[in-house]
Amino acid sequence: MRLVDKKTVADGVVTVRLADIDGGDVPSWEPGAHIDLVLGPGLVRQYSLCGDPADADAVTIAVLREDSGRGGSVFVHDELREGAILEIGGPRNHFALVEAPSYLFIAGGIGITPLLPMVRGVERLGAPWRLVYGGRRRSGMAFAEELVRAFPDSVEIHPQDEAGLLDIAGAFDATDAGVAVYCCGPEPLLSAVEELGRERGIDVHVERFAPKATGERVVDRAFEVELGRTGTTLSVGASESIVDALRRTGVSVEFSCLEGTCGTCEVAVLAGAPDHRDSVLTEQERAAGDAMMICVSRCRGRRLVLDL
Repeated sequence: MRLVDKKTVADGVVTVRLADIDGGDVPSWEPGAHIDLVLGPGLVRQYSLCGDPADADAVTIAVLREDSGRGGSVFVHDELREGAILEIGGPRNHFALVEAPSYLFIAGGIGITPLLPMVRGVERLGAPWRLVYGGRRRSGMAFAEELVRAFPDSVEIHPQDEAGLLDIAGAFDATDAGVAVYCCGPEPLLSAVEELGRERGIDVHVERFAPKATGERVVDRAFEVELGRTGTTLSVGASESIVDALRRTGVSVEFSCLEGTCGTCEVAVLAGAPDHRDSVLTEQERAAGDAMMICVSRCRGRRLVLDL
């Protein structure tokens, strides 16, 4: 992909627009999707797509500069220039819109990015929706002014230095029966929205940019993995992941974040009980036990059979 446009859209936030090198169509995607952006050897980061899915000419991401992060955002801000050639993976989508009679979108900071195409999509469908968008300062809230201009009756902007923290309970109070809640932002916001959703029996969907903290103390142990397509069995040591074990034995497998957040390494489970440790699957998907993220998740028993 070729970087065809880069611009600042808020304090510390730039958008990057990527097009096919040969001028062809970019991969199709739906609201909630993200891409893997390969910035260099060992430097792969995941970013939500925030443009228009109907735009076949390019895809757009927004990147918040994090000076205390792992280096990806700083590289994007300081090193990437128009004309740069970049490899991407995906798009992938573990945050897809479900059909619902109405929607509540809750964004915290750069968490607005996956919600942008969602609100535009449900607006085109004519479904009722509200967006509650919080940030530390108005100047750092990307796309805020654009959203208010376009949807003045549906968007609420809450800069913390002006209005305090988001009133999540109040946002839930104003919803109708059957509402679907979509939230993306920092972990405290996601956890609060998930907890309130459980208390009120409301359908909540979240996307995380960092692994979910479990607070659990676990003792890992070795187990076996059988590759269902070949019958090969390999041992996964107590201190290695399934991805590590597969690579050690020469089995090629897709992976990216190695943190259980991007969904790249999802594999179908044919037998056995996964010990889910990812931040992607819903509680219902975990309970089904028919898929797992092999970069972080393990086995509750002694053996798994995977569709590999």
